[in-house]
Amino acid sequence: MKLPHDHGNSEYSENLTEKMPSLDGFSAASDIFKLLGDASRVKLFWLLCHTEECVTDLAAMMDMSAPALSHHLRFLKASGLILSRREGKEVFYKSADTELAAMLHHIIEDVVEIACPESTK
Repeated sequence: MKLPHDHGNSEYSENLTEKMPSLDGFSAASDIFKLLGDASRVKLFWLLCHTEECVTDLAAMMDMSAPALSHHLRFLKASGLILSRREGKEVFYKSADTELAAMLHHIIEDVVEIACPESTK
């Protein structure tokens, strides 16, 4: 693609444009940003990066009702950022062991300027 103006870097920009994915290719990143567009969801995801907990305890930790918390958990689970497991009547949640989850965890900590708490396990 030939660009209308040459500012001295047109060749690089033209090559970049040719290699750039279609708009559809960026939809996964956009979906993650939308998902994390809610501060409570970001806080919940960060919390689940450090512990595995049941809905009742998570609701208390987040100072949120169980139905509201479950709403956020559904979104995070559907995105693949968190996992769940059932133990008897309780369901426990934790962050997924994926590169994306780890990357987002580190980004959140960098932006919030917080370090991982030490584990007492």
